[in-house]
Amino acid sequence: MQTTPKKVINAWAMYDWANSVYNLVITSTMFPAYYDAVTSANNNHVKLLGRTFVNSSLYNYSLGVAFLIVAFMSPILSSIADYKGNKKSFLRFFCTLGSIACSGLFFFNENNIGLGIVLVILACIGYWSSLVFYNSYLPEIAEEKDRDAVSAKGFVMGYIGSVLLQIFCFILLFKQEWFGIKSDGQALQISFLLVGIWWFGFAQRTLFILPKGNPTANRPEKNIFVNGFIELKKVWYQLKHMPILKTYLAAFFFYNMGVQTVMLAATLYGKSELAIPTSNLIIAILLIQLVAISGATFIAKLSGKFGNMQALIFTIIVWVCACIAGYYLPKGNINAFYVVAAVIGFVMGGIQSLSRSTYAKLMPATKDTTSFFSFYDVTEKIAIVIGMFGYGYITELTGGSQRNSVLWLAILFIIGLMILLYAIKLKKKLRHETV
Repeated sequence: MQTTPKKVINAWAMYDWANSVYNLVITSTMFPAYYDAVTSANNNHVKLLGRTFVNSSLYNYSLGVAFLIVAFMSPILSSIADYKGNKKSFLRFFCTLGSIACSGLFFFNENNIGLGIVLVILACIGYWSSLVFYNSYLPEIAEEKDRDAVSAKGFVMGYIGSVLLQIFCFILLFKQEWFGIKSDGQALQISFLLVGIWWFGFAQRTLFILPKGNPTANRPEKNIFVNGFIELKKVWYQLKHMPILKTYLAAFFFYNMGVQTVMLAATLYGKSELAIPTSNLIIAILLIQLVAISGATFIAKLSGKFGNMQALIFTIIVWVCACIAGYYLPKGNINAFYVVAAVIGFVMGGIQSLSRSTYAKLMPATKDTTSFFSFYDVTEKIAIVIGMFGYGYITELTGGSQRNSVLWLAILFIIGLMILLYAIKLKKKLRHETV
């Protein structure tokens, strides 16, 4: 195949521009700070569904539930998308769901914690479910030699777009008098509304230009709602005969568990564990985004020179060091927090972009790209579920402190690193045997 025209590539990357504001404003900066503020009245404890939770643990559990739902739905929807060739319809639906849920957070306050939790779950489902179908376009629009660059372009577009909106939200928060805003809470609520509008609005270019998807010639073997799991079973069977890809996925399972949990929990860690002021947290996250742009580009070039897995090893080692540094960070040390944030930013985009393109490269030639990316997505989501529930449970188990949870994440990265080193060794062995 040949890489599609630049217009299609740019339209595909535009979805990263559109939806990355969710990751930055909702997941990483504004919303966690707002959530901590509205749930900290009772010594950081929240009552919901007849149980009292540490507020940060409730947040982690909520995201874990969302990812569990995504992991269950993904095979079913991917099967339908492959069979009917309507992946763009699913992309549109989940984009709409996520953007509306983000805007709905405008109404979340200390009097309706349940509403906020439900909207957080729906926004998470919308974002991550849409990515299943978005990612599955990559092997269809870019030939193998271009996939690293195209994947990196999407992440870079995402960082640029999200930073632009974040800066505007930053102005809303700290120059409230310019807009007639009366409180920090109101400024943050308006930011959530803007995220939904931005996401939905810019995604329309993607949805207008991307192809609909090609239906497969094969009819489902059983009920179409069951067929997705049958397709996953088929992918798993193929993986048994593809030891390098199977080993890579095992490594990805562990190190991505660490990556995503850090990204989802970092702001609450800085806010409640390190006592970093909200304004400094936002600056740190902006720093992460800006550094991530150059980091994603650098790591893409590194993979071109040394190979994907070698570049991944470099990023994982940096992640291990960042987790250990985060564990030892003294409370209230803003400058040290900035340094760790910059290090994380440098490898954050690169490891995600490279993980996605490495999987696309190792995949066999197939028309059922959505099923293969569904397997990738399910692997990722189950890892996140374990990561978030584990992080929250260790936090509650250790009296509300998140430091031991951070140390646990470092262990996950090390396990992923060991498996990835084995994958490289296996690749060399198989290459030697075929010569």
